Amino acid sequence: MERACGGVSRCGSSRTVAAAAAGERGKPTVRPGNSSPRAGRSSSPSPGRGSGNPSQSHKRHLEGVLNKYTNLLQGWQNRYFVLDPELGQLQYFLNEQSKNQKPRGSLPLIGSSVAPSDEFPFMFTVYAANGELFKLRACDACERQLWMNQLQLCARRHSDSSGCRTSSSTFSSSFTGRTRSFSLLPHPAPPCSSINTQRQNTPHGHGNPGSIITITHHKSPTSSQRASNHSPAPLHQVKEVMSQAEGQQKNLLNSIESLPSRGPLSSLDPDLLLLKATSAATLSCLGECLSILQHNVSQAARNITTHTQGLNTGELNLSQLLLFEESTDTEDNEEEDLGVLDDQRSIILHLLSQLKLGMDLTRVVLPTFILEKRSLLEMYANFMAHPDMFLAITSGTTAEERIVRFVEYYLTAFHEGRKGAVAKKPYNPILGETFRCSWDVPRERVRPLRTTSSPCPVPPASAKPGDCCRLWFVAEQVSHHPPVSGFYCECKERRMCVNTHVWTKSKFMGMSVGVSMVGEGVLHLLEHDEQYVFTLPCAYARSILTVPWVELGGKVSICCAKSGYSATVTFHTKPFYGGKVHRVTAEVKHNPTNTIVCKAQGEWNGTLEFTYSSGESKVIDTSKLPVIKKKIRPLEKQSQYESRRLWQHVTAALKTGDIDTATEHKHQLEERQRSEGKQRAATSTPWKPKYFIKEGEGWVYHNPLWKTNC
Repeated sequence: MERACGGVSRCGSSRTVAAAAAGERGKPTVRPGNSSPRAGRSSSPSPGRGSGNPSQSHKRHLEGVLNKYTNLLQGWQNRYFVLDPELGQLQYFLNEQSKNQKPRGSLPLIGSSVAPSDEFPFMFTVYAANGELFKLRACDACERQLWMNQLQLCARRHSDSSGCRTSSSTFSSSFTGRTRSFSLLPHPAPPCSSINTQRQNTPHGHGNPGSIITITHHKSPTSSQRASNHSPAPLHQVKEVMSQAEGQQKNLLNSIESLPSRGPLSSLDPDLLLLKATSAATLSCLGECLSILQHNVSQAARNITTHTQGLNTGELNLSQLLLFEESTDTEDNEEEDLGVLDDQRSIILHLLSQLKLGMDLTRVVLPTFILEKRSLLEMYANFMAHPDMFLAITSGTTAEERIVRFVEYYLTAFHEGRKGAVAKKPYNPILGETFRCSWDVPRERVRPLRTTSSPCPVPPASAKPGDCCRLWFVAEQVSHHPPVSGFYCECKERRMCVNTHVWTKSKFMGMSVGVSMVGEGVLHLLEHDEQYVFTLPCAYARSILTVPWVELGGKVSICCAKSGYSATVTFHTKPFYGGKVHRVTAEVKHNPTNTIVCKAQGEWNGTLEFTYSSGESKVIDTSKLPVIKKKIRPLEKQSQYESRRLWQHVTAALKTGDIDTATEHKHQLEERQRSEGKQRAATSTPWKPKYFIKEGEGWVYHNPLWKTNC
């Protein structure tokens, strides 16, 4: 068995080093552990450099191109991956040229597991302890084994060191017993999970099948009692299935060992050796995953019990219980627009020939190829990509500080919501469509960005690592004609919420399209009894016949009647000749004294400079702000009218470039909406939204925080 694993590792290492030295693209590069993950990557490693001192085998940098699978994508995307053993992270970039920039994504390897998969050739999956995963493919079996070996070594090293550092903590004492709480064999085992490979010397060279591979996990009496008390029936079934799998694996190994040592099919066949290694690794990973599941299930059971008690007392509603089913969003819907193709241009020209200047485009069916791969409701949710800045608003000690923080959040929200300047149009939500998500915001991050003249604020003494505030979001299309969307976001712990309704009015402007966001939002800070009323800017799609691009324009206002503070934000459109794009300026004023307390200028998708009346100033680069990913429920648990599930076939077709199929599925949704509208009209049945009610000219969430006793 050692020969099998060693043979695979040497194969991957020697091939990749030679390929890198020859300048071959797409092969991973192995670098010694003392080198920085960012420094020295451009130089080609010398032959044999990846397999130097054995003591450094746990600290080797590995990088190269792998295929990454994205949710809802019927295919794979090439991404450049970097394994950083010092940070204990697997990072990926768009390509090799962008590897010195901020990673597109990363996966913490502490407590993670790596397992091969037969779903696709040379596929393997990296499961992180936080619930995230990467589905990856290598170019061949040797390269896959090389990546798996290094990932497992890195994960084991960081997991072991973390266990030593945190052995005295409460979490460690309750979790460590569970992570090894699965036992495949009845005999005693060492404290750590291990794969022991032995070969018995017999007259025929056969080993004892029961001792060839032993996969054991120590299980403490306390954890055993907890597992039996809290593990649901499905986990017990998993244990039984894995026990059966272990028995089948032993039979497989027995069959392999019984083969002759020479001949067309021998016990030393490379494919069979690889099969033995991967089967052992897979069972080990599954055992560790089951241990983590047992911990998570028991923890969730306690949380659900606590929150169910709150539900019985009227303190919690069903929408908050559904948050337990959510997981971190892994969707990668980057828009890559290279301009308008010739056949698409002819379609646009035909459409433009039927339009008049100023014509309302609300009822005009636009071609599918201009669609962005997300719903308008999800775009509103993406405006909350910096929830730490949003939650920090209510922490301001004065009314002036709170409105300044609100302006800072407001100006930094649009760059992520718009996904850059690509002129794509989100899906028009159908009537009754909803979108739900949430964010777990670490408490130590809920603080304002530091100024250039003051140190970074110290987090509250009560903030503990891993301690999070929960912020949840719901949006609904409450009207189709006119198209009106309502969305509501709430953090009960910090006693703040925001309610917004938006009517999107689009009109034809010759070589561009303008979209007005009619409506308003209200931010409620219940701790201070303040309401901040704000509006939204207009959006413009320019150069629709050549290379379309988006800019924001118009003047918006933010005002608080109680404190007397207000702000004016102006999004400047680019002049016909000269000028800069995406410019924005803002001014915060105390109306009773007519005093300007803050000014801001810059680009809404770039750098913003804030200047205060005290003389202090600070610069925020929106492109470098950390984004906290939202958490959503998986498609199979979403209702049929939730955005991701509703548009899943259109999204999948657009990702593969199948415009005809996307158009067909989009047409089916539109026809279903028309049919349901005719049925309501025939029976004189008014439409009743699920989450929002109409109040005056606006729409309000049916159970807002300011109406509850909190």
